Amino acid sequence: MTQKTSALNNKNTSWSGRFNEPVAELVKKYTASIGFDYRLAAFDIQGSLAHAQMLGAQKIISLDDVQAIEAGLAEILQEIEAGQFEWLLDLEDVHLNIEKRLTDKIGDAGKRLHTGRSRNDQVATDVRLWLRATTDQVIAGLKKLQLSLLDLADAHFDTVMPGFTHLQVAQPVTFGHHLMAYVEMLGRDGQRFADCRRRINHLPLGAAALAGTSYPIDRALVAKKLGFDGVCENSLDAVSDRDFAIEFTFAASLVMTHLSRLSEELILWSSPRFAFVDIADRFCTGSSIMPQKKNPDVPELVRGKTGRVYGHLTALLTLMKGQPLAYNKDNQEDKEPLFDTADTLLVTLEIYADMMRGITVNKDKMRQAASEGFATATDLADYLAKKGMPFRDAHEVVALAVRYAVDQKVALSDLPLGKLQQFAAEISDDVYAVLTLEGSLNSRNHIGGTAPAQVKAAIARARATL
Repeated sequence: MTQKTSALNNKNTSWSGRFNEPVAELVKKYTASIGFDYRLAAFDIQGSLAHAQMLGAQKIISLDDVQAIEAGLAEILQEIEAGQFEWLLDLEDVHLNIEKRLTDKIGDAGKRLHTGRSRNDQVATDVRLWLRATTDQVIAGLKKLQLSLLDLADAHFDTVMPGFTHLQVAQPVTFGHHLMAYVEMLGRDGQRFADCRRRINHLPLGAAALAGTSYPIDRALVAKKLGFDGVCENSLDAVSDRDFAIEFTFAASLVMTHLSRLSEELILWSSPRFAFVDIADRFCTGSSIMPQKKNPDVPELVRGKTGRVYGHLTALLTLMKGQPLAYNKDNQEDKEPLFDTADTLLVTLEIYADMMRGITVNKDKMRQAASEGFATATDLADYLAKKGMPFRDAHEVVALAVRYAVDQKVALSDLPLGKLQQFAAEISDDVYAVLTLEGSLNSRNHIGGTAPAQVKAAIARARATL
């Protein structure tokens, strides 16, 4: 078989001249990435435009070629956006599909577009452009969810509920204060993505296959045109690095961790045993056999999809751990985990922001639960310490009082003054103000505390930040 015939049979004239037989059909299917990387098309065109304009500015190709490339790529983008573009498996990936279509449209000028670059630095650039835009969407989604939580927290800045440690009643808090914990978590998530974005925002293009190029290119010009902060300064690293994808997926995993924790609480709180909240019907489903059921499907799926995102992080770490420099075909496997991570995260943030606006709170149930479990016992110990008793002694005294109250099946606040004084003579009739739920909340009136005034202040600070 001649090389010419081989090239025709392969149909991929970008590289097939080296081969004496066509690629097997099964191998084509196995190695092609067009089934998923087509979503990079707009970014591929964006990068190609900047590259062509730089080639023209550096007089590597003619300005006539640049204009033809610009016009041809504009038409191709319109075809893609209209769903009229034909993606061909024989052309392997998004880059070769677009280049082939461009060459069909404008002839030799299209063949000159790839001067001074490789698919290695091209795909790294496309993914960074796509991920930068996606990161901006994630940051916006985090803020939207934070605002939903802030609105709910504002409505319940003084709604009493039990705070838990070990899932046991610990001390009274407000529901608003509890929700603000998640606002804090999501705030850190936003900072992580903003920080990640800075490392995404460096240009690989110009590294070519692995060693740079002999053409007099201007990488800084391309970086400026594409809005990058700078260039990747080592060509080997530029084409083979996927730290940015791993870092994005790690940050996404932490967001999902936080939302999985909140999901677990919503699942518990919406059960009849707690009955703290009701999730709007549009986020729940019923049972095919038990007509009374209202299942919290969205929180359950968020909890489940968290494991999915964790899996993608592990996949990317494993993908990179054994690769020698520089680019290897393994890196084609970076896109599906990354794409699915982004898709999962974005839709989760969107649905969660809406779901939190559909939460109805049962204040009476929350208050009743806070009244159980001797939630103000620590307040009594603090009261005695303020009277001069060493805290460890006060802790022991209150423990004895709680044991007595448990035996009597009453709350500490139901014990008569005389009985309380049998445990500690320092106790006087002002103790009952300490033992109330509101007294406990209001006593924690410092930044970060659960006093309603502090919760309102925290909400105001968060709104100002957002």
